[in-house]
Amino acid sequence: MTHQYDAVVIGSGPNGLLAAVEIAGAGRSVLVLEAADRPGGGTRTEEVTLPGFRHDVCSTIHPLGLASPALRSLPLAEHGVEWIQPDAPLAHPLDGRAAILERSLADTATRLGADGARWRRLLGLVAGPGTDLTDQLLDPFALPRHPLALARYGMTGIRGAESVVGRFDGDEAAALLAGLAGHAIQRLDAPTTAGFGLLLGGLAHTVGWPLARGGSQSIADALVSILESRGGEVECGRLVTTLDDLPPSRVVLADTSPGAVVSMLGDRLPGRWRRRVGRFRHGPGVFKVDWALDGPVPWSDPEVARAATVHVGGTAAEVIAAEHAVATGQHPERPFVLVAQTSLFDPSRAPTGQHTLWGYCHVPNGSTVDMTDRIERQIERFAPGFRDRILARRTMDTVAVEAHDANYVGGDINGGAADIRQFVFRPVVAARPWIVPADGWYLCSSSVPPGGGVHGMCGRLAARSALARELR
Repeated sequence: MTHQYDAVVIGSGPNGLLAAVEIAGAGRSVLVLEAADRPGGGTRTEEVTLPGFRHDVCSTIHPLGLASPALRSLPLAEHGVEWIQPDAPLAHPLDGRAAILERSLADTATRLGADGARWRRLLGLVAGPGTDLTDQLLDPFALPRHPLALARYGMTGIRGAESVVGRFDGDEAAALLAGLAGHAIQRLDAPTTAGFGLLLGGLAHTVGWPLARGGSQSIADALVSILESRGGEVECGRLVTTLDDLPPSRVVLADTSPGAVVSMLGDRLPGRWRRRVGRFRHGPGVFKVDWALDGPVPWSDPEVARAATVHVGGTAAEVIAAEHAVATGQHPERPFVLVAQTSLFDPSRAPTGQHTLWGYCHVPNGSTVDMTDRIERQIERFAPGFRDRILARRTMDTVAVEAHDANYVGGDINGGAADIRQFVFRPVVAARPWIVPADGWYLCSSSVPPGGGVHGMCGRLAARSALARELR
């Protein structure tokens, strides 16, 4: 067979594009096939409410854009990415006041009063080693380069967040850590959820929580530009559902769900591997709302406007209760809502004097329950008059989320439950889980280590494996 390309990548999310960039950088020919009309996957930006209002459909805040070794090794700025750092990475409104996560670990500790020393010790587990620790966590199969830092982080990070939150006496520190851990999309007494909170909080103190000027689409556009500068190609509007949809190539890297790989390859895969992948579990989904507003959100505490990211969920106990409800198949009346007010810091997102707002809450996988009213009541609770500012909204239940990106099975934006069973070994237990047991096939989506997030490491690790094994 004549191979038209050395590699074909299915899907142009950050992982697929990073895989292609890695292969093209090694001097190999590579084609990326994307079903949608534009590349980006979870980093697309669209006008979904009113003309002139640019909304990030999925990801919008990118600490790993600066921390990931895959992304920070690339000349993103030369290809159009401009990072904007809000004054504060995170605000967490409470009744009548807000807890603020500052860029500085010391400043945050000062704000937290009696809990400041505990915060400094806990978040210092990540902020101290900085990207040395992050690099290890994002490449979990590499030999530990900083074993003591990894061990110190792991001893606390392996715990359930609820027990670590309980170390604080005041509401502010407890709420901050509970909200950070809520990004794990699990019940917060589950093992490893403390690690999610510590990692995200530590990144705020080391690299910040930036947004990309103009929208997350600029990240995808930059990766495409880098790829093309290295000789790679991207074709949009190319849906791949069978092997007949692929041009001849030496290897195929799939930035897809594991189920999609099984569907394409069928009996070419060993039955044992198919059965193991069949036991791969997807986590809760999300219900998302994008708003066009006629002004900024009228937060009760004006300091909330210093942050692009706002965790709206009340006290730590309320956040814990909301996430427990979702994990047990319920829809909380007071959900934990993750909100981004990017237009406060990037005026290009909305017409002059007007604003965009982005927010979602967790729901059971596959849910079709409309959470709009519950989400807006939560925001109104801490920002009276919020609903009066709404010009338009676009909602997405889990079915719509999956329709936007087929990798988000049942609305699961993490590419699979990230609990302790699937924390590293995903979608199967293997030394190199991205290797598919079919000639020349690799899985490079967030369903392989290190999992969800805009970091590109799933693509980089799969591509390097393909280069070492088959594209030398």
